[in-house]
Amino acid sequence: MTPRIYHGEVQIDDFLSALHAHFDLGGYNVRAVGDEKFVVVQIGTSPYAQSGGPTSLTVSLQKVEDGISVEIGKQAMLGVAASFGKTALAALMNPANLFGRIDDLAQDFTSVQLTDEVDKVLDETARSLNASFDLSERLRKYVCNYCGTPNPLGEPSCIACGAPLGDIQPRTCPYCGYVITTKEAICPNCGKPISSLK
Repeated sequence: MTPRIYHGEVQIDDFLSALHAHFDLGGYNVRAVGDEKFVVVQIGTSPYAQSGGPTSLTVSLQKVEDGISVEIGKQAMLGVAASFGKTALAALMNPANLFGRIDDLAQDFTSVQLTDEVDKVLDETARSLNASFDLSERLRKYVCNYCGTPNPLGEPSCIACGAPLGDIQPRTCPYCGYVITTKEAICPNCGKPISSLK
């Protein structure tokens, strides 16, 4: 998946704690490896799960200037697919067998939605910490090409020398938080069109 950048006063531990709190219960197991600058989190079905097929997902959290970059890997679905197949075969042989596999089906449907659930947890955590895809306050300052003075976002001309600042004003992609220039029509990170932005 495309990396997303949450700008603001957030730390890797904020996201790590939220993922542990949400997923390290019952049917899932959360493991993390790394340090304060880069952590890889694996969320997978617990080896002691009573129902459903095994699946796993990797989330990479990296500290970047004024925020955290998050990338969700591709979900391993072979165990869930096998479990669905087993349920379908059991139902085909005897429809009454479906009642005995209701717990497996429920867990499998939950596992299929794992990526969306991780996305939701990350977004809610960022929102609760006032982090977003918008530029942080520090990155909103941009430097005049003529005199080197930092200027607040939106200034049409330099507050020190009066030179025009129009084309150097930074902004972010509303879909992934990547810092883009005013001349870019397509985000180089996620590939979505951004020409409709102001």
